[in-house]
Amino acid sequence: MSEQHGHDHHGHDHHRHEQQAGPQDEPPQGYQQQGFQQQGYPPPGYPPPGYYPPPGTYTGDPNAPYGYDPYGRPYSDKSKVIAGILQLTLGGFGVGRFYLGNVGMGLAQLFTCGGLGVWSLIDGILLLTGNDHTDEHGRILRS
Repeated sequence: MSEQHGHDHHGHDHHRHEQQAGPQDEPPQGYQQQGFQQQGYPPPGYPPPGYYPPPGTYTGDPNAPYGYDPYGRPYSDKSKVIAGILQLTLGGFGVGRFYLGNVGMGLAQLFTCGGLGVWSLIDGILLLTGNDHTDEHGRILRS
């Protein structure tokens, strides 16, 4: 008796049949094998990633006393409007920079009379129109 490729003289197939896993054999996506904690979600009681409270609200976070901006940067307790107005009116004395905690720049403006008024004028305008100025702790100024 001659054997055909893959079959013996009894007609049985020598190739193993691999068992295909059906959807009932796999755990649902997003679940761990043990317990009921879903993967990719924070533990209960915490906000989802990327959530930021409305601007200007106290969050209880000492690093962000007035919440976070849309980019996730903490807001300062200092205002860019107050800093800009102080810089425009009393910039010759560096008052706007002292208000922000930038003592070195405030002293430089004080000793140069605000760069003879030019530096303090430009600095005041930039403080009022910019969105990336920070306080002494590196937090973004509020509007």
